Amino acid sequence: MAGRIEDYALIGDMQTAALVCRDGTVDWLCLPRFDSHAIFAGLLGTEEHGFWRIGPAHAADAEPPTAARRNYRGDSLILESEWDTPRGTVRVIDFMPPRDGAPQLIRIVEGVSGRVPMRSALRMRFSYGRIVPWVHKHDGRTVAVAGPDSVWFDTAVDTYGKALTTYADFTVAPGDRIAFTISWQASHREPPPLPEPEQSLEATEDFWREWVEHCTYHGPYREAVVRSLITLKALTYAPTGGIVAAPTTSLPEEIGGVRNWDYRYTWLRDAAITLSSLLRTGYREEARAWREWLLRAVAGDPENLQIMYGIAGERELGEAELDWLPGYENSAPVRVGNGAAHQLQLDVYGEVTEALHLAHMTGLARSDYASLLQLKLIRYLEDHWQEPDEGIWEVRGPRRHFVHSKVMAWVAVDRTIKLLESGDADGPLERWRELRDDIHRDVCDKGYDKERNTFTQSYGSKELDASLLLIPQMGFLPPDDKRVIGTIEAIQRELSTPDGFILRYPTSGEDAGVDGLPGDEGAFLACSFWMADDLAMIGRVDEARKLFEKLLALRNDLGLLAEEWDPRLQRQVGNFPQAFSHVPLIDTALRLTASGAYGG
Repeated sequence: MAGRIEDYALIGDMQTAALVCRDGTVDWLCLPRFDSHAIFAGLLGTEEHGFWRIGPAHAADAEPPTAARRNYRGDSLILESEWDTPRGTVRVIDFMPPRDGAPQLIRIVEGVSGRVPMRSALRMRFSYGRIVPWVHKHDGRTVAVAGPDSVWFDTAVDTYGKALTTYADFTVAPGDRIAFTISWQASHREPPPLPEPEQSLEATEDFWREWVEHCTYHGPYREAVVRSLITLKALTYAPTGGIVAAPTTSLPEEIGGVRNWDYRYTWLRDAAITLSSLLRTGYREEARAWREWLLRAVAGDPENLQIMYGIAGERELGEAELDWLPGYENSAPVRVGNGAAHQLQLDVYGEVTEALHLAHMTGLARSDYASLLQLKLIRYLEDHWQEPDEGIWEVRGPRRHFVHSKVMAWVAVDRTIKLLESGDADGPLERWRELRDDIHRDVCDKGYDKERNTFTQSYGSKELDASLLLIPQMGFLPPDDKRVIGTIEAIQRELSTPDGFILRYPTSGEDAGVDGLPGDEGAFLACSFWMADDLAMIGRVDEARKLFEKLLALRNDLGLLAEEWDPRLQRQVGNFPQAFSHVPLIDTALRLTASGAYGG
């Protein structure tokens, strides 16, 4: 049985990632890319769907023991888990070396004290747990083959097969270090080279140490900021610069519910705000790589901007359901692909333009094509900003005139006007100034409820939406505007959970069908960070700091956050770890530092 979402650790090589539970089980791993089929899909089903556990030996009818302690080795993505047993203490070191050839997952078992009996149990199931591979020996190595894929298993200890599982039973004493490695290779190619676990461990530690040294942030909450930056780096697909929203699919927004989506793709919105955080903390190379990814992905068809693409810029992300997987804690269906890819979400034009504007303002080398793309996006918005859309939350109900979408259309025009005013591009400046004014007036006339002194989710609606918290952050209105303050206070009253976190929008009431889905969801963590930002902007700094520190306390013991927090079950829900949670964590830390709220 899979652990709680917060029981998992992330390891990865910036091309894919694995989730490791507290009991030493790898329950999720897709090879060779984030969006490839999983060879371990136990996270979304049972052990029959693939897993790899290394830990102290235990009785067959007993639950595997959980580690007494675990941590990342310094500022790295190297996981260290320790078990205290009646016979001694043992440590398992898990990591994936930055790729230079075949992708590898390496696990090193180290004796700390006493003599501890250990077991490795490896059950590979290809195609998300559906296919049992052909496992056999080849020149003394164990290899599992199914169709185009092969996975090679290397270790110095003896192994044996039983019940379609590969086992190794061994004992470690102080100073012993026994390595286990799996390596992926296309099945038609020659075997991958024999692994060198100790050299790979040293190289992986060096990589992360050198990468973190580029961080320019040295203020309060630095540990949380650096861990979030490492997580964002781990979610970046190194060959292209694309950034996945999360390395998982179908971890539910409501336990037992149907709000289960595939997040192993690059959302323009998520990637754009990630670029903002990277630029402001010193990571210009990652920002440059993302901009190049964007220009390639959009090339040739900017008028039909998708809200998301594959990690190499793929456009077709067809959605399907895997009916042989019961889902995480029976949260079905399990989905791969994402049918929202072709939705109309006007806000992404604003997020992309804001990211390009920030890159330009922070001195990232000018790109003529980036400026050309920006101008083409605004020409599209000129003709389409008045249309209803699916909005930031990708509703699967009817299109509406979402206020946040209109605000972000204003942002797109505003930032492009700034580009023209700088002299770095040419365009119809006066016409677009009029367009900016028209959008602003339209939002204030149709998206604002004068009686309640708050902006609303959509034109004509009485409901609220946490995306309205971005109005002052985007510069649409100043923080001290009474309409901004009224909106912040209304969201606090109507969208707060009992513990003070923020829901995206109501899932019951007048507009309960806005997203076209049954069921409920947890508090959306990004929205709660936005609330902390807004509170700081309107001068309620102590309140902002307290909310921020409550949010930090929701992180698991390794500093990781999923998409949402279930206030009823008091646990993390949604895909994990989630870029859209870690980016606003960084942003709020920077804002609180600038405001002088130095607690923590």
